[in-house]
Amino acid sequence: MKRILVALAALLMFASGTVSLHAQANAKPKVVSEYDAVLANWNDIGRKLIAMAEDFPEDKYDFKPNPQQRSFAEQLLHASGVNYYFTNPVKGEKPPAEENPKREAFKSKAEIVAYVKKAFGDGADAIKAKGEKGMGDRITDPYSKDSVRVADFAYGFIEHSGEHYGQLVVYYRVAGLVPPESRPKK
Repeated sequence: MKRILVALAALLMFASGTVSLHAQANAKPKVVSEYDAVLANWNDIGRKLIAMAEDFPEDKYDFKPNPQQRSFAEQLLHASGVNYYFTNPVKGEKPPAEENPKREAFKSKAEIVAYVKKAFGDGADAIKAKGEKGMGDRITDPYSKDSVRVADFAYGFIEHSGEHYGQLVVYYRVAGLVPPESRPKK
């Protein structure tokens, strides 16, 4: 009798899994617009860098894994400052004169955190102002002088920020710390 119950239980588990897989296979995938995808990706990498800016100890903001590299603070300032090479052209403005804000201009962690938030917020606002129809607009890339679609241009900056996020993860690890995204979720 016990074998029959175990076999019956296994059969029911298999059947319910099959029904679930069938339902998933027939479910219509959620279609995400290009605008929604660009904005979500922009905000996600911004969230990660902001979390690091807020989390990393202020007394380690000038930490460098080796002397030839940027400090933690300089990495954040660079990753954020470069965003204005996206934001300004999308808004029809000239990009800044320099892509690396000077560390000396930001005396405290709070000032750097505010700058990182502002840079990503300004970029998100530029994307929102363009809207879905504006993702296909063409602008001039200030680096290459090529004509590029806003959405494609945004993804280049999202990737750039992701590369610096990866570098900052290494800064955390070398400093003996665990990055916010690597910590167990509560």
